[in-house]
Amino acid sequence: MQHIETFPFAWNPATRVAGRRSWRRFGMPAGGLAMAVFLLCAPAPNSPQGSLADQPPAWAQSGPVSWYGPGFHGRRTANGEIFNTNRLTMAHRSLAFGSKVRVTNLDNGRSIVLRVNDRGPYVRGRIADLSHAAASRLGFVDDGVARARIELL
Repeated sequence: MQHIETFPFAWNPATRVAGRRSWRRFGMPAGGLAMAVFLLCAPAPNSPQGSLADQPPAWAQSGPVSWYGPGFHGRRTANGEIFNTNRLTMAHRSLAFGSKVRVTNLDNGRSIVLRVNDRGPYVRGRIADLSHAAASRLGFVDDGVARARIELL
């Protein structure tokens, strides 16, 4: 009959370092303890350092925004993904693809976080084109155009 170990960790005397205890003998990676200490010392989400919402934006732009979608749904965007009018995305002339921005409708105060995935708008005077879903949440689908503020997060 084989001997059954009741200790939950595998102990290997070959991993023991002379003069020191080794965490590896218990099956724990050497960096495991360091990682646990690091995570315990990290600031809590409610720390007094403030949240992303409390900090001033790194970049902001204000002006008219419009929405687009019916003729572009299912087609490729400038970053290569398939455009979906039901997703919270937007087109901007210069912001990097994948950037997260907060768009606030200045007419009604509604705000939403969007991801940049396309280039545009191609209408003079407008600063961004939003998906139908974004325009719906911001409350300007019927108007087609709204005054808005864009803040880079």
